[in-house]
Amino acid sequence: MADTSDVDRVFDFVDEIGVCMLTTKTGRSLRARPMHAKVDRDLGTISFLTDARHHKDDEIARDPDVCLAFAKPSSQDYVSISGQAEVSNDRAAIEARFSEMAKVWFPDGPQDPNVRLLSVRPETAEFWDGKSNPIAVAFEVLKGRWSKERPDMGENRKVDLASR
Repeated sequence: MADTSDVDRVFDFVDEIGVCMLTTKTGRSLRARPMHAKVDRDLGTISFLTDARHHKDDEIARDPDVCLAFAKPSSQDYVSISGQAEVSNDRAAIEARFSEMAKVWFPDGPQDPNVRLLSVRPETAEFWDGKSNPIAVAFEVLKGRWSKERPDMGENRKVDLASR
């Protein structure tokens, strides 16, 4: 069973950072693109609105394994999530997920026939909760160089999300 506090930290990072690089497989290659994430803690999913005219839907249909990479360099916070993706044309779910920001991409609103809901069911995550104070970071780097010991740059944990 996953540690609830670590699961909450993963979802807190996703909520706070918001935008990630969604990586899919295209044949033998990997392809990443920025996407705006929304967490549904009750369902344990991370969802995105996507355009049916783009290739992610086809790539996910062929291989649903995806990676979501979130980064907030200013505070040295990073999260990588691996999971299974699914694309849906559930109009009620699309309507529920639609936001003002989505209107930039879909000016016709949630009734745009090209809007799809991409949902990721996370299986594993790894996070790096860094030191956000630049002086503390510099101190740890200098201390590490002087002592030949690895600097304390914050916490790093692997989290099993599939068993939650």
